[in-house]
Amino acid sequence: MSDVLNPWLALETGADPVQRAGEVRRAHEDFLAGSPIGAPVRNVVADSWRRCAGAAVEPDGEAFVDLTDGDLADWRDGHPLARVMPLIRDLLGTIADDGAHLLSVCDEHGRLLWVEGNSQVLRRAEGMNFVPGASWAEWRAGTNAPGTALAVDHAVQIFAAEHYSRPVQEWTCAAAPLHDPSTQRLLGAVDITGGNHLASPQSLALVQATARAAEAQLAALGGTRSDGQGRYVLEALGRDEAVLHTGTGRPLRLGRRHSEILLLLAAHPEGFTGERLACELYGEREVTPVTLRAELSRLRHLLGPVLQSRPYRLRQRLATDADTVHDALAASDLGTALAAYRGPLLPQSEAPGVLRLRRLLEDRLRRRLLARRDPSLLENWVRRPHGENDLEAWETLLETRTPTDPLHTTLTARVRELREEYGVL
Repeated sequence: MSDVLNPWLALETGADPVQRAGEVRRAHEDFLAGSPIGAPVRNVVADSWRRCAGAAVEPDGEAFVDLTDGDLADWRDGHPLARVMPLIRDLLGTIADDGAHLLSVCDEHGRLLWVEGNSQVLRRAEGMNFVPGASWAEWRAGTNAPGTALAVDHAVQIFAAEHYSRPVQEWTCAAAPLHDPSTQRLLGAVDITGGNHLASPQSLALVQATARAAEAQLAALGGTRSDGQGRYVLEALGRDEAVLHTGTGRPLRLGRRHSEILLLLAAHPEGFTGERLACELYGEREVTPVTLRAELSRLRHLLGPVLQSRPYRLRQRLATDADTVHDALAASDLGTALAAYRGPLLPQSEAPGVLRLRRLLEDRLRRRLLARRDPSLLENWVRRPHGENDLEAWETLLETRTPTDPLHTTLTARVRELREEYGVL
């Protein structure tokens, strides 16, 4: 794809960066004043500005510092990306040492774990809280390369006034997401930050290549799992059609019924009789055994001998992204559980067995969030589509804020709005 057509690049070949920065800055101010977004703002940036406005991000605000001192050190040392930081430094070390750029790596929540570079550049960045422990998630710090890369799960450049927060608009950055090679769970992002000269194809290619190399090293080290499992991984959170990773080639996108069948078989390794599986899939609907056998035959054609019958079960362990959430909850790692939870299991499915799994996972995660009362985690939950109308979560988040907190007024208004909507006095 040419530079002109690549929507993730900030500038097309031949564009004047100074002129474009001015045009985008005017479009940004117009948007904040209530005008619609038009050219020359890229779609990825326009979508991000709308998300930021919906999350009540303050255009003149700065990033919040979530982790400091011992908490930061403990979280950073235990994070899977710590294992590949030597490689990332090898690949981007010249960037961090040239006196014009910063190298940073954030976790899956958008919190900066490492920020490295020339001391003078680091001091400049401190002025906007671009420091280890600060949250640069899009919904907290506005449009920025690492935060937006996490939000859209794609490498992206953010140029000058494309940043939602005005204090950041003198910078340009490029970032790429990093994934667990076994489960495809989002682990964080690698970023380079500097001046407008970073708005080039080379910077985006560099962070993408670094991310791929880091993921390859994680795979060589055994991924982030130590149990040897995960060769087959099913992604079903927040998807109407699951994606199956077999470890042998391109991921396989499944139809809705096959997604339901594999999710149920993964959750019940002991297997099902045909009658029980039909009940889990169709409930009380009258469906002939031939219909189910036809679905299973088509699935077996896709998977080969992995699918067995009498009872219907899988020959080998099938890990799912829901397992990642359950495992994290079992380990009391609520941050990882929330990051891994990309939405309800097969949200459009009405299969009784899937409905039960969906409710069990969401209820378990939600109860833990409400009990923990962590403001950062609660904010993460209520800013997502599946949590934006959760009155109890909004009320709990409001209780964690003092009346002098800048967000107290916004939270109070949202709680009042939801109470009126639900008829709660």
